[in-house]
Amino acid sequence: MNRTLFLVLALVLAACGSAPPPPRNLNNACDLIRERPDIYRAMTQAERRWDAPVYVQMAMMYQESRFDSDARPPYRFAVGVIPMGRQSSALGYSQALDGTWDEYRRATGNRRARRTDIRDSADFMGWYMNQSVTRSGVALTDARNQYLAYHEGHAGYNRGSYNSKPWLLRVANGVADRAATYQRQLASCGR
Repeated sequence: MNRTLFLVLALVLAACGSAPPPPRNLNNACDLIRERPDIYRAMTQAERRWDAPVYVQMAMMYQESRFDSDARPPYRFAVGVIPMGRQSSALGYSQALDGTWDEYRRATGNRRARRTDIRDSADFMGWYMNQSVTRSGVALTDARNQYLAYHEGHAGYNRGSYNSKPWLLRVANGVADRAATYQRQLASCGR
């Protein structure tokens, strides 16, 4: 009896601590925010604080993590089978790297921020987009170049490192297309 009770209690506690699943329909902003209003609330707070448009945040977060709080980059393998660690330290909704996340926490004083928390990730993304305006002259509404600056870092973006990566330019164009789609959808669902 005690063993069964312990097992049930452990399962209940594990279920309480688990992260919410990503939204089912990532192609429709209205469906996404109906299913996960916490995402929309977090992004509107970031928009109010950093002037980062929700539709741009959504498109970038879609590209980075598909709204999966536990997203991580794949492992690297030696000789095709020996795991050598992850490709980078990126984690969470925003896929922020350790060093950039630490810079954000220092700059904002948000020492308890977690990359797996949608509020913190949206705030980070808004902060980073705002930094892209200051450091690289990228308009907050320019989803394509905001994504390039986000992916390459400000120094890489300013050097034009993305120009030698045709695959990244295609991805950035996709982010811009998705941002435009999300913007239209959000307007149609009254947001």
